[in-house]
Amino acid sequence: MSSLSGPIEGDPKLISTFFDLGALGYVAEEYFLSGDARSYETAGETGDDGRWQARESGRAPFTTRMVVYRPADPAAFNGSVVLEWLNVTAGADAPAGWLTTHRHLLRAGFAWIGVSVQRVSVEGGGILTTGSARDDAHPPIVLPALKQSDAGRYAALAHPGDAFALDIFTQAGAAARRPGGSGVLGPLTASRVLAMGQSQSAAYLVTYVNAIAPIADGFDGYLIHGRPGRPAHLAGWRHEALAGGVRVRTDGAAPILVLQSETDVFGVLASLGSRQPDDDRLRLWEVAGAAHADTYTMAGAFSDSGGLSAGELATLLAPKTAPLGVAYEAPINSGPQQHYVAQAALAALDRWAREGAPPPVADRLFRDPDDPSAPRLDRHGIATGGVRTPWVDVPVAVLSGLGQERSPRPAMLFGSTHPFDAATLAALYPSGPADYCAAFQASAERTVAAGFLLAEDLEEIVALAAASFPG
Repeated sequence: MSSLSGPIEGDPKLISTFFDLGALGYVAEEYFLSGDARSYETAGETGDDGRWQARESGRAPFTTRMVVYRPADPAAFNGSVVLEWLNVTAGADAPAGWLTTHRHLLRAGFAWIGVSVQRVSVEGGGILTTGSARDDAHPPIVLPALKQSDAGRYAALAHPGDAFALDIFTQAGAAARRPGGSGVLGPLTASRVLAMGQSQSAAYLVTYVNAIAPIADGFDGYLIHGRPGRPAHLAGWRHEALAGGVRVRTDGAAPILVLQSETDVFGVLASLGSRQPDDDRLRLWEVAGAAHADTYTMAGAFSDSGGLSAGELATLLAPKTAPLGVAYEAPINSGPQQHYVAQAALAALDRWAREGAPPPVADRLFRDPDDPSAPRLDRHGIATGGVRTPWVDVPVAVLSGLGQERSPRPAMLFGSTHPFDAATLAALYPSGPADYCAAFQASAERTVAAGFLLAEDLEEIVALAAASFPG
């Protein structure tokens, strides 16, 4: 069994929130996890059906870290732990899932654990620094890894390579299940542990479900967010085309919810070929008008404690043309629908794992009959089908997961915003904000009733819409 040390004195190095978790009743701690990790190799075909067989191929010692956000009051804990495979695309740990869903995690009493699963987060590197992912004319921001950011604090960390990452994640899950007083949750004991990963981390989670979960303890549920068509290899991430048709296997006991934006389906993540039907263990939600990352991800999430006014939040979410300091062809996607739908997805997955009640079934995004590799658009240019929200059904702009094809390479993740002109707004909403807000609220209420937005978010969603109306 792996060993734990901690909590480690001092603040964890993780860019996650710019507000005080303690004021919201949460404790932030960091632990080091050590042990021998397995690597795996295939023991048969790795076909598109996802029913892969894997076997152990080696072992190596490791020490990594786990960042824990948990309720300070045991009575506030809802029994569910979300274990996130931290994203390392930018060269350091990024809690992409936490940033998207933290408001619900905090108010509902979850514990959240972010794990440094991949070697890049410990030693440095990242796919944005090498190969075809790099744009030398417009280099992306690459963040320092743990040993570079604080060599003293993280001197004990040692990572044998990403071939061992899948088992490190399993061992982190086992550590999250240890009873109160003996694990990473202080006095708390988990009733269930849900795995979460976004983007590159989602690619690993697909591989985990397909190959490792059947031979390991696995998890009680999986939120796979923004996956590419081709998942990670057992030996680690390879810098190659993302397009593919690999599905997620669903013959296990744990429920799976796959959440995709337009970018993930039709854009650079190229997951269109991996679509699969819903069944009694899987739901696939594709969010119309959403991008892989947006202004909520890039700006709003870090300050969104739940205490911001609608006007303050609207200012943070306003369209931006240079989110990384480089001008893009169009303002990036400024719709917050992915944030709010992701919170509904997390709540639905937790309920599915806790009570056995499956989430609602969603339409897929519709394909253009003349070009099936592209979305079918309405008269405004907004994608049709998929999970519908008031931002696309009562619009003030064309929100898309596409539209940055001529911008510097990282822009392809951010989608675009094209505000309507005054004449279009006047035709849609003759009485201006009054017409807009009434229609928006009615649409939001329908989306809540359908199960794709949370009732707890409704008041804020409507207020944010009113504060964001142009003019």
